[in-house]
Amino acid sequence: MKTLVPKALLLLLLANLALTKYPEGSHSLHFLHTLLTSPDLLEPQFIYGVYLDDIHVLRYNSREEPPRMEHCAPWVDQQEPEYWEVMTQNMLRVIDIYDNILKEMLNIYNQSEVGNHTLQILMACHMLPGGNFSHGQYELLFNGHDYIALNEDLRTWTAVGKAAEMLRQNWEESGMAQSSKTFIEGECMQSILEKLDYGKEILLRTDTPKIHVTCKVRADGKITLRCWALDFYPAEITLTWQRDGSNQTLDMDVIETRPAGDGTFQKWAAVVVPSGEEQRYTCHVDHEGLPEPITLRWEPPQPSVPIMPIVTVLVLGALLMGAVVTFLIWKRKTKGKEREGSESSLHGNIKPS
Repeated sequence: MKTLVPKALLLLLLANLALTKYPEGSHSLHFLHTLLTSPDLLEPQFIYGVYLDDIHVLRYNSREEPPRMEHCAPWVDQQEPEYWEVMTQNMLRVIDIYDNILKEMLNIYNQSEVGNHTLQILMACHMLPGGNFSHGQYELLFNGHDYIALNEDLRTWTAVGKAAEMLRQNWEESGMAQSSKTFIEGECMQSILEKLDYGKEILLRTDTPKIHVTCKVRADGKITLRCWALDFYPAEITLTWQRDGSNQTLDMDVIETRPAGDGTFQKWAAVVVPSGEEQRYTCHVDHEGLPEPITLRWEPPQPSVPIMPIVTVLVLGALLMGAVVTFLIWKRKTKGKEREGSESSLHGNIKPS
């Protein structure tokens, strides 16, 4: 297993954070382990993912061929090939550990290993702005009902369910809480700093939000105004509705900022208003990518100009103009011929004296 970072070195790394330009705000690193069994599987499937904030940076799937730890962050891989070989070997040992835990819990409930079962483990550390440790997590969920979690003090456990209670006793005797605490406050925090450094060019970018307001009539006749902010980065953004200049915070329906799946984020805030009062409401948006906060309101669509009648009129006008021009040319030619005929007759009637 990878050696844990000494506390003195960790403090030095945290101190250096103030001298290095990283994305502002808080950050988190999540390690998600999932062990699945099914009658269709010859052996349990293990899926592993590591997420920096909302960015998927590492992955492992035991059903891929060959199964190996892989880099999947949006920035270039910074590690040597040997690093991934070591990480893959470490993952195989982790699989054995969780496989044994699953078997113990199944044995407690006298359940077969060939059935449909799920063991999920979440480990995480959270960093405050400036690089200080905020809090950590270690949670285990078995088949959606048994649950064991490391408490805020990172020293004691909360367990729900017969199998979880027995697992808690084993972990208390083996000092599992102290091992988890050491990992969360040490290696996990160091890993955040490393990944922030590797991806700083991408993580320090700013994408300006694309903003618009939609309007939808409800069944009760009222209007839902929804203010959208799309394709922005970083995730911090403020969306508020005002009525005649007064905040409508209590009456707003706001979703949490969501990753769009392409490295950007999206968010909306909605407010229900009486029909006919849409113009009294304004949406206010503030984001790092905007030179100043933006205020916008619902803009009713402009009446569409009927294209076909205009085209028809233009075509008829062109035809009429063509007919007039043709008539004038024909008339000019006709007059020319009549004039030539008159001159010929005149010359023919004049006799030399």
